[in-house]
This record gives sequence, structure tokens and C-alpha cells, in this order.
Amino acid sequence: MPFSIHKWKKYLLFFIVVCVGCATLSRLDLDQQYGHATASNRSGISAEYQQAERYQQHIKPIIDRRCVVCHACYDSPCQLNMTSTAGIERGAHKEKVYDGARLLAATPNRLFTDALGTKAWRERGFFPVLNERQQSKQANTQGAVLAQLLKLKQQHPLPMGDILPKSFDFGLDREQSCPTIEEFDNYAKSQPYAGMPYGLPGLSTAEHDLLVDWLKQGAAMPDAPALADNELEEVAKLEQWLNADNLKMQLSARYIYEHLFTSHLYFSVLHAKDQTPQFYNLVRSTTPPGKPLALIASRRPFDDPGVSRVYYRLQPVHASIVNKTHQPYDINADLLAKWQQWFVDADYQVQTLPGYEPEVAANPLTAFVQLPVNARYRFMLERAENTIMGYIKGPVCRGQVALNVINDHFWVYFVTPELASSADIEAFYLSQRDNLRLPAEKESTALALSWAAFAKRQGSYVRARSAFLNRAFKDGRHLTLDGIWDGDGNNDNASLTVFRHFDNATVVKGLQGQNPKTAWVIDYALLERIHYLLVAGFDVYGNYGHQLMTRLYMDFLRMEGESNFLAFLPADVRRQEFNSWYQKAGVELTAFIRDDINSFAQPSGLSFSSDNPKAELYQLLQQHLAKLQPQRYQLDNSSLGSNSQALLAQLNNLTGKAASILPEMTMIMVEPADGKQAELFSLLRNSAHYNVNSLFAEDDNRNPAQDNMTLVYGLLGSYPNAFWRVKEADLAKWVAQVQQLQTEQDYRTLLDNIGVRRTAPDFWAFSDKLNQQFMRQHPVDSGWLDYNRLENR
Repeated sequence: MPFSIHKWKKYLLFFIVVCVGCATLSRLDLDQQYGHATASNRSGISAEYQQAERYQQHIKPIIDRRCVVCHACYDSPCQLNMTSTAGIERGAHKEKVYDGARLLAATPNRLFTDALGTKAWRERGFFPVLNERQQSKQANTQGAVLAQLLKLKQQHPLPMGDILPKSFDFGLDREQSCPTIEEFDNYAKSQPYAGMPYGLPGLSTAEHDLLVDWLKQGAAMPDAPALADNELEEVAKLEQWLNADNLKMQLSARYIYEHLFTSHLYFSVLHAKDQTPQFYNLVRSTTPPGKPLALIASRRPFDDPGVSRVYYRLQPVHASIVNKTHQPYDINADLLAKWQQWFVDADYQVQTLPGYEPEVAANPLTAFVQLPVNARYRFMLERAENTIMGYIKGPVCRGQVALNVINDHFWVYFVTPELASSADIEAFYLSQRDNLRLPAEKESTALALSWAAFAKRQGSYVRARSAFLNRAFKDGRHLTLDGIWDGDGNNDNASLTVFRHFDNATVVKGLQGQNPKTAWVIDYALLERIHYLLVAGFDVYGNYGHQLMTRLYMDFLRMEGESNFLAFLPADVRRQEFNSWYQKAGVELTAFIRDDINSFAQPSGLSFSSDNPKAELYQLLQQHLAKLQPQRYQLDNSSLGSNSQALLAQLNNLTGKAASILPEMTMIMVEPADGKQAELFSLLRNSAHYNVNSLFAEDDNRNPAQDNMTLVYGLLGSYPNAFWRVKEADLAKWVAQVQQLQTEQDYRTLLDNIGVRRTAPDFWAFSDKLNQQFMRQHPVDSGWLDYNRLENR
């Protein structure tokens, strides 16, 4: 007999009532035993010196190694951010931050920004993972979600077998249960294998006992340590410089802040090269230097601060550093001298400060029109890796839909400051301010229909720009490599490589890997708009329309950078090359691709002699920037024998089927035959696409036959998909095995031999060794890796 909708509704209602009833009974039972839960019950708990020492030496290292690797930043499951004591006290929330379907913007819940203190977070819907009832040993474990999750893991360790059952869901968009302590009994019954760490081996007995004993004793956590006097001195000097009263400095400081608000500033002069420095966030405050910081919590860095005078202050970072959000930015004497030259000593006047109306503030070419283009462009170029890294490590980068707008591997070059900031160019930018408006002016609850207007303006800009360039490069004037920034002879930010790993990405200095399918040449206006589209103007809490418009507009910026690169090729092959990048292009941009791109008609000033001018251009650019290529990721940095290095290098030649079977990012530990320290490598899959301008159905645009690999020395990336461990003596055998991959079963057999799966009994020992070596070798720009994307194969 068919199951009627009416009966289904009755049973669903009954189920909901039962669940709610059970949670209510559980709450009443806990209230009866340990009193009513309130944040004030923990307000008296403070870590005395001995407890603080215990936390720092024994508890925090366990939380970092076992919890932070999954619970950090916006994509923490249940918003439980365990990188700091403030995040642990804040607790968890049932709503997701990343929600591409919401119709209205969500309320921001940024740690250290949108609320201070446990009571304020409870009012925002966060619930505790520590006990907030009566403070006793029994209550501190029975009434704490964290303690119960650890207990559940001990009761139900991972099932036997190398590969976990399909009931373990590791998808980024998976449903999250996020139980409160009142709901925990039902959670444990329905999901017995959902203890923590989820989908990974449990803690050792010693680790478990240490954490549980800490929880029993009240989970006391120390306050943030005071800054050292030499740190305070450097902070005071920088804050004094940023907050000078004259209008020129106020506008310059606003510009600097809006470009560095996602970075971690530090003073290298205070730390040895083998030390991890104290990091700072650059923030806006209503209070001047010397006064307690009063943070201005706006959605975007250019939103109206609500006060007549803004002060730019340094907020110490008191959280564990995770690699996926870490943008270290060294403040040193050389840099400050350049800032002084560009922003203060330069000959220009600021008559009045711009307002914060969205139509003004969201468009840097309008808001900062009084600052010289040379100052703005050189500021971003000086640390170009950091400028692009904001897109890679900022909140926009989470998720495949946000990142399927770029190819998996491409190189980036920059137009020289002399060319990009000439008087003619500056006047042209001034004339195009209206066409260069950005979607962020529609704020966080935008309508996707607005995209058409921005598309029209972008088309007008591209046509005007092509006309300008056609006039500029004629009568014997041509584009040559003199127009490509050479880092002023000493800056290794002059070229970058971007790797996309499906739903995350990495940017590094230098030209890494084999010749890519595409490359970008970036000028001032393009670099500025990338930052304001994807970093300053992007709201992770925004609605569907805002996020969709951001994604669609990035298509324009990508094609602009690609077209700049094509302009250096012979005129008769530009369209042919461009068409090869956009096979099977979607309807969203077909007309734009046909009419508005690549109308620059002047011949290149370069000479080509082969039938592969793109490869020749890459070689010419390589020679042009040869002295500025960093060596950090070169295989010859390895201390392994030359034969072993040659074997590893063969992985760079993998293409097609074998490459397509491998995961996006594999981190490899090679154990030398002589017993010396293990060597670390990263193997990246570059997934080929017919085009990257289609919003959805990425699989339909994949071209696996053209997939290839890049192997680098050291760790590159934040989200490993797989770990391999191999002895140097066995390199020849397993490299051959990788080269012969043809099926999923072949890959599983490979993992049986050299893989460290998430189910491996020694997984945590391997993880500790990997992370410790990464941080020891790179104490400034390393950070805890993220395990949310580890495969289950």
C-alpha cells in the first residue's frame, strides 16, 4: 500500500516532537543535577601561573595537533574554531558560514571582531562546548560537549579496514549535526562513530587522559600574554606613522589598511630567522595609539566606520597559525622607507578625504584618485605574492564554485610601474572610473540581475582600453619585454605561479612547473580590481546574488589578464590561441568573448621563429626574469642522491590517465637510506579544462587527457588530499608504479604500499613529524595544515 503524504507528515511530526522532547528532558535532567547553564558560571575560572604553564606546555599542543587541523577559520565544522582560547570559549553554532544559496546576507560572526566575551556569543546563537553549569569534576565532563565527543571516540574507534564506510561523509557541503550537550545522547546513538577527531584515529591514551583531566579541572585557559617591550616599541612607531593628522597620510593609511587587513604583519628585526615572530592584524579603531583598542567591526574594510576619525592600529594575533589563512608580511626599515617615498614625500596634494558611500568606497579608482597611481601600484607590486595571496587565502577561496573561474596552473607577470603609471595611462584610468565600478557597491544582499550592468561597463572599458593601446602602440612603437616588470633587478615578486586544487588554491613566487596553458599579464587597474573584487569587497556572509556576481565578474578580470599576455604574441595567432583556451564555452560569456576581447591589433615587438610562439614567449620571459627566480621549491635543494632526484623528477612527466587518477595535492615524505632527516615533497595535479568560464557542471568541461603534474621540493599548499611515505631505496619501484596507474584499483594498491591513509594506526605520528618539520624549516610562513580534504580511498 502506498505510503501517503499525510501519513509521512504525521510520522515526521512525531519524530520531531520526540527529538525535541528528548533534548528537553536531557536539559531538565542536567539542570536538576548541575544547575542551569549560564556563561557566568565560567567567569570565575582563571588560569593561575601553574595552570597556565600546564595549558601552554601540555594542553595547547594537543589541541593544535589534533583539533586545529580541522577546526580553524570560517570552514570549521559547526563554526567551532579551536585556534585560540577565545574560540574554544565561544563554542559552536548550527549555521554554516559558507552557504551559496542564502537569499539574504547573514550576520557576521568573526572571532575577535563581531563580539567580545562569552555572553555576547551566546546571544548570537553560539552554544558551549565546555561545561557552563555547576563547576565540579563530574559536571565538567558530563556537561561538556567536548568531553563527550572525546569519550564517544574512545567508545567507538574507527571501524576496521583501510577505507572507511560511505556513512562517513567528508564532503565540504555535508550536513552538520552540531549537537548541544542537551542533544548529545541522541547524537551519540544515531552517529556512534562521530566522536572526535572525526574520521581520523583517536587520541592516544596519554593525550586523552590529559585533555579529560584538564576538562575535569574546569578547562582553565590563560589570558593572552603581554607583549614584550621591544614589540610595543615597534608597534608604537608604526601606529604613529600611520596615524599622522595630515590629509595625505590619512588617505594613504586608509589605502594601506584596505590592502593589508587580511595579512599577518610582523617585525623581522625583532626575531632570528629560525624563530616564529609575533604577528599582528591591521585594524580600524575609534581610539588613537596609546589608548585601548576599540575595534570597528564592519563587514568590509571600506564600509562607513561611523566615526569622524579612524585610527589604524595593530591587534596582536593570539591564535595558532594555520597555513590556509596565513599571509605573513614583514614590516622592516627598507619597506617603511619606500612607503615614505611613495605616499608621503611624493609631490601631490589631498584636498579632501573620500567618503564611504558604496559607489565611492567600493571602487578604488574613485576613492583613491588623489593618490598617485605610481604609489598605489608600487605598493601592491612590492609584495605581489601577498597581494594575490589575499584572493587565495582570504574567505573567497573556499569552494569549487568560487575557484572554477581560474585554470589549475598559470603564471603571472606584471606591467612595469613606469608604463602602468604614466601620465597618459593615469588620465585614461580617470576617464574610466564609471566603467570600472565593482559589484561590491551593491553590498551583501545583491541581485544577480545586476551583473548585466557590470558586464556592459566592462565591455565598454575593454573597448576603450583597446582603442587607447592601439593609439599608443603605432608608428614603430611596439610592446616588448621592456614593458614587463623585472622586479627592479632584485624583487622576486616579479613573477608568480598560481595552482588551483579544485576547491582551494596556492600562489608562490617564481615560475613553477612546466609551461602552463595560459598566463596573465597584470597592470595596475587589473591588480587593483582583483583585490577589491575578491578580498576587500567580498563578504563571506553575503547572499547568493553577491557571491554569484563576484564569481561572474572574475571571468572578465581573468580574460583581461590573459589578453594582456596574448598581446605579446604575433597578431595572427592571438585569436587562435584564445579560442583554444575557451573550447565549448558557455553561453554566459559567448558574446563577450566574441566581441570585446583581443581587439588589440598592433603587432608585437618580439620576433618569433618557430611554429610555437607561446613556448618561445615563455622562454623569453624566463630569460627576462632569470635572476629573480626563487629556489625554494627546486628539486635540487634536496639532499637525496642525484639518482633519487632524477627518479622523483620523472613525476613531472606524468600526463593523461595516470595524472587524472592522482589526487589534487599529495604530500610525500622520503626517508633517506642513510637515516638522515626525511625529505618532504609536494605532488600537484593540474586538471585540464576545455574552458573555465562555465559556472556549473565542471565535469563537463574537464579534459583529463591533458592533465599533468608538478612536483616541488617542500610542502606547497594547505589542504593535503593524500600522504605518501617511501624509503629512498624503494623510489624506483614506486615511481614506476605511479607511472603505470590506469585504474582506481591501481591507485589503491599504490596506497597499500606507500600511503598513510586517514585510517592508518600511525597517522598522527606521521602528521606530527610532517607538521613539525614544515614549521621548523619555515617558521615565518608555515602553519598548521588543514585535514578537511583528506581523501578516503
